[in-house]
Amino acid sequence: MTVMPLQIRTAGHFQRKRMMSFAVPAVILCYFAYIFVAFDIGGLAERANLQNARTLVSDAYSYKTHVTRDNRDGSIDVSIEGERKGRYLDGNSPAWVTMGNETVVDLGNHHIVTFRETQVTYDIPGYGLIVTEPGRSGVNAEFPTNELPDWINASKNRVTISTDAGRLTVTRNRSEVFRYFLGWELFFFTLDSPYHGMALGTLLRHAVHGEAGAIWSEFWANKMWRHGDVAWALFETILMAFLGTFGAAMVALPLGFLAAKNFSPLGSLRFAARRGFDFLRGVDGLIWTIILSRAFGPGPLTGSLAILLTDTGSFGKMFSEALENVDGKQIEGITSTGAKPLQRYRFGVIPQITPVLLSQILYYLESNTRSATIIGAITGGGIGLMLTQAINTQKDWEEVTYYIVLIILMVMLMDTFSGWLRRKLIKGDEGGH
Repeated sequence: MTVMPLQIRTAGHFQRKRMMSFAVPAVILCYFAYIFVAFDIGGLAERANLQNARTLVSDAYSYKTHVTRDNRDGSIDVSIEGERKGRYLDGNSPAWVTMGNETVVDLGNHHIVTFRETQVTYDIPGYGLIVTEPGRSGVNAEFPTNELPDWINASKNRVTISTDAGRLTVTRNRSEVFRYFLGWELFFFTLDSPYHGMALGTLLRHAVHGEAGAIWSEFWANKMWRHGDVAWALFETILMAFLGTFGAAMVALPLGFLAAKNFSPLGSLRFAARRGFDFLRGVDGLIWTIILSRAFGPGPLTGSLAILLTDTGSFGKMFSEALENVDGKQIEGITSTGAKPLQRYRFGVIPQITPVLLSQILYYLESNTRSATIIGAITGGGIGLMLTQAINTQKDWEEVTYYIVLIILMVMLMDTFSGWLRRKLIKGDEGGH
């Protein structure tokens, strides 16, 4: 009599298993289908602009030299990245720019742009001569063919020609041509520096003959790359992470005793402490950053406080759990010697939880170094602010690359440092024996 019910239950169990094996993949497929429609993934291909992507990537490892003419007075300006800080002095220009009554810009591979008195021409091998004449009524342009290729964009007020050699833009008031070159120009010395363009051997001879300080000063005070400001911004970022992390640890440790069952007999006190930790870590660090920025204004200290508040909640929970798992026998041994309560905590409790505390603190220090970059972009401090400013300009993407490389190196350095310190403090100096 008991065989049939057992067989029925077994069959039902296997039936549910089969249904689950089909139901779970079906739910997952439905979820992905919903995401595909809700996030309009199919429209990504239409919205993607590969030309802008290529320009962005090329800007990361190269620089542009701009040759600009004011169509109103005929003045010519040559500068790196179109910045005044990278402007060639009057009478100077790159070898491929010939100044005169007619300014000739040789973009290489026989691509020639000429700034004439009233016209701007571009001679393109294999296509022909493009003649533009900017004026009050707009830009009159003549092209070799009636049907324009994709790399020419022409309207009444603007003509843009983009080739592999460079780009020419002509508007009513300004004509501008720029040419790409590999590298980060003016990274070491600006155009007005006496050391610009010097070969490494010549530079070393100047340094040996007493000019090392001047050479370093010219590099450190570079007006375009701002190495001194960047170094200070990196220091501010690390300082934000350091103050926030260790400040949170100092606040969370005594509060952790209040949240631990074996050290806080009052249930209401434990409940209040734990809910306080939940609240602090439940609010994301970026939210704390925005709130504190409104309350105290922008600055690195605001970023440190945001990290401190968030990490206090995280550390409080971890420290209280570590305290609840301490060995009571060691505390009893310290108590038997007549130790006072503070001495029992100092010698019976702290040594047991120190490895956990240090491991978590150093891990959060490493993580907060990355977080401080984003927080600094909001609070106006550290390398995050400089990165945001460089991105917002949308022209000097090699500077963005420079800052990103420094951020990666900073994180790697902090990772190495925290790992070394963790081995020294927790495992002891075993590597030296």
